[in-house]
Amino acid sequence: MTATLLLEDGRVFRGQGHGFEGEAVGEVVFNTSMSGYQEILTDPSYAGQIVTMTYPLIGNTGVNSEDVESRGPFLEAFVVRRMTPHPSNWRTSGSLDEYLRSHRIPAISDIDTRALVRHIRERGAMRAVVSLVDHDPDSLARKVAASPEMVGRDLASVVTTPERYTAAKEDVDFIEFTDLAEAGDGRYRVVAYDFGIKSNILRDLVHVGADVTVVPASTSAEDVLAMDPDGIFLSNGPGDPEPLEYAVRNVRALLGRKPVFGICLGHQIMGLALGGRTFKLKFGHHGGNQPVMNLDSGKVEITAQNHGFAVDAGSLDENQVRITHRNLNDDTIEGLAHRSLPAFSVQYHPEASPGPHDSYYLFRRFIDLMRDA
Repeated sequence: MTATLLLEDGRVFRGQGHGFEGEAVGEVVFNTSMSGYQEILTDPSYAGQIVTMTYPLIGNTGVNSEDVESRGPFLEAFVVRRMTPHPSNWRTSGSLDEYLRSHRIPAISDIDTRALVRHIRERGAMRAVVSLVDHDPDSLARKVAASPEMVGRDLASVVTTPERYTAAKEDVDFIEFTDLAEAGDGRYRVVAYDFGIKSNILRDLVHVGADVTVVPASTSAEDVLAMDPDGIFLSNGPGDPEPLEYAVRNVRALLGRKPVFGICLGHQIMGLALGGRTFKLKFGHHGGNQPVMNLDSGKVEITAQNHGFAVDAGSLDENQVRITHRNLNDDTIEGLAHRSLPAFSVQYHPEASPGPHDSYYLFRRFIDLMRDA
């Protein structure tokens, strides 16, 4: 099948079509990870986006039922240099092409992904369309122009769980090689807000000693406190954090009542709840090789990230909030902590797997806050 990728500014790429024989519109971004494409596909933080992989060979190991991060793919479309037609791995249950087709995700391959990524870096992330059925530039341009911008979109309410559920030790098969077992055997009750939560976050929370109840993104602070948790977790998720006024309001009501730990979108919501502002990055941070300086230890952590917005450092009250981590590529905030309340957050993904394991200590820090409280 022939496929066409048309960007908002009019640039066109034509290649080979895969997956669902249809079309999809979204914000085109790029991910620099060399492995883990199935985890990327099923990360809810990619809702509303077309993901381009910079590593050229995708699909080599096919897909399986174990390496999923959520209930299914949430991205709009997939862009790769080459999609392997014959995967080989002892866990393979099917090909990437078949997986995309079954989940109605269109994909395009055999384009110059290097040129596409350089274009995004220079012009910024922008809306685009991937189509396997319409190849007329004028028609595709109208579809892109009619699609919503990423700024101002509340996508957390789209990907969140419709009802609460639990993740206890017996429910989670943790197979990662990690030192998380050092945290001890204590069981702490954690309520996790699902703004687009990943399965490996639940595995890590459980492994360090938490019984987790996951609740929808709009759950009120009163309902959470009525569950009498030992701590509150704010998950990752897609879209612009500023439209999530309901989440900011709830987090503001919970701060100081229980220990709070946020990741990615949860970090941005924490920043807003503490009186800060957020802004859109030019092309975001997406990949498993982002260097972050831990300002407390002086160590550099190699981190996995997936976000298009960041907290504005100048908007935070230095008397209440201290910055704990900085991105060494662009100096954006990667972590913050309240100076007196048991609350902290990071912009990156300490649970990422496959990916770096430098930041697993953050889950132990959350346990320590609950133990001290």
